[in-house]
Amino acid sequence: MKPLFSFETDYNMNTFISMARALRKTVRKKHSKRSHIFGWGVVVLGAVSVFLWGPKVLTIAAIIVLILALLFEDRLNAWFAMKRMLKGMEKARSDFYEDRYRSATDIGTTEWHYDKIKGIAEDNNYFIFLFSESHTQAYDKRKMSGGSQDDFRGFIEEKTGLTMQRI
Repeated sequence: MKPLFSFETDYNMNTFISMARALRKTVRKKHSKRSHIFGWGVVVLGAVSVFLWGPKVLTIAAIIVLILALLFEDRLNAWFAMKRMLKGMEKARSDFYEDRYRSATDIGTTEWHYDKIKGIAEDNNYFIFLFSESHTQAYDKRKMSGGSQDDFRGFIEEKTGLTMQRI
């Protein structure tokens, strides 16, 4: 049977950054907001302590590290996720059929059913499926065949019963 849509996706740093951003802006949205409020509060308290009691190397270093972590959260999460990726999963071909989709890597082939998808999102380059607070799959729009992006968006919204979120 011929697939309705196909994607070739390279799982590189840009792909992982998009997946991390999708998680942060969808299923982790409340947790992320609370973490950022807490983090920036700690930065403010640290800065106040530097002004009140004088600069301490450890305090200033902690403030800088915290600011960098807050500003580059998606990149940090992407880097850690890439480190956990198994060899052979750097490239995936995914074929979408009426009742399922199939992803193939150098390690093997896996079949998925649309009812397992908990959220769908997209950015400029990827469609992203969300399965939990830590599991996603990305599909490169630039290496898509079988139809247009609008066709795929409508197809996946119909199959999952979810609305595509723009991130």
